[in-house]
Amino acid sequence: MSDSKAGSKARLRVLVYSDDVHVREQVILALGRRPHPDFPELEYVEVATEPVVLQNMDAGSIDLAILDGEAVPAGGMGIAKQLKDEIYRCPPILVLIGRPQDAWLATWSRAEAAVPHPIDPVRLAEAVTDLLRPRLPATTSTA
Repeated sequence: MSDSKAGSKARLRVLVYSDDVHVREQVILALGRRPHPDFPELEYVEVATEPVVLQNMDAGSIDLAILDGEAVPAGGMGIAKQLKDEIYRCPPILVLIGRPQDAWLATWSRAEAAVPHPIDPVRLAEAVTDLLRPRLPATTSTA
């Protein structure tokens, strides 16, 4: 019976928010199905509006949120700050910033990581791996 429970958590759910479908596509293509060989497959939740971000995050089934800081009308950094203020044990958040000099804004937003545009697949995968590793299900062995 515990196998069915383990199977239900076989994927990590990653919310990808941007008002620009091309940015969402870039993130998903950059990360692929697995950003690291030790990870289960990622399941993406693509979101284009702030209310849907809040709805998904409130539901509590997201393991990582990737928020576009350049999105309009609601930028990812403002949303990140709101989520960190309002959700108990908020999952980790990575913000996509317009330029490296905006990293201080990402710190203000309380996001755990920031990656600048244009998206570098290696840098994004490294940041995502670092954020998701603590959320991996513990492996149990009976040997």
